[in-house]
Amino acid sequence: MIFDYFDHSAVATTVCDIEGKVIYQNRRAIEALGDARGQNLRDCHKPESWAKITAMLREGTTNAYTIEKGATKKLIYQTPWYDAEGNVAGLIEYSTVLPSDMPHFVRPVAKVEA
Repeated sequence: MIFDYFDHSAVATTVCDIEGKVIYQNRRAIEALGDARGQNLRDCHKPESWAKITAMLREGTTNAYTIEKGATKKLIYQTPWYDAEGNVAGLIEYSTVLPSDMPHFVRPVAKVEA
């Protein structure tokens, strides 16, 4: 099963269906957030957050931001996943710790000739 990969990942991964019901969490997500499988995201988010989630589900958009708790900074990346017909089927949320000394590189943009 493809989700076996995620159970050994350092990235907390949560997947919900089109209604917002949590259908998968890897080990890291359960450790960080508790076991939310079978629950609806609406029940664990503020109304403003639930409004963003429903908009992402409806429009197929991505939401990315960072959070900081104590000395830990994390990247949160929420993006749609699609069914076999190409329709939004739900969202995947990745949450990963960002090292405080993480390097940042600016790469040159390749020139494309017309």
